[in-house]
Amino acid sequence: MIRVVAVGKIKERYLAEALAEYAKRIARYDRLELVELSESRAGAAEARAQEGRKILARLRPGESVVALDAGGREMSTEEFARDLAKRRERNTLTYIIGGPEGLDAALLARCDLSLSLSMLTLPHRLARLVLYEQIYRALTISAGHPYHR
Repeated sequence: MIRVVAVGKIKERYLAEALAEYAKRIARYDRLELVELSESRAGAAEARAQEGRKILARLRPGESVVALDAGGREMSTEEFARDLAKRRERNTLTYIIGGPEGLDAALLARCDLSLSLSMLTLPHRLARLVLYEQIYRALTISAGHPYHR
């Protein structure tokens, strides 16, 4: 199973439709669970801390946790596919997408990997779509399907 724990709700119809389409595609290969948490209205540091505590409360013992973070490791699509396959073999894989203020240091310390989707700054809602697309692409690569070309 692949879980995505994300801060913020998707309000834009076009993004919701695109996410639903990728979720349907992902479901052909694995179960996808989305956990949406509310954004904090506090200042930057306190928002990160509050959201971090909410996310930590949703994590399960033994699962592999990957945080999406601008300062994280960059991977090619092929590297991402290998990493996803390796983590799925062992246990539930959870991706974390923080709110606009980013992720708290305590939460990052719990993660097995900090991953950057791009050197570009992406709004966290758009990052969710990019993540879904890359998960789907990685699953097709692992299954030997031609989508990744």
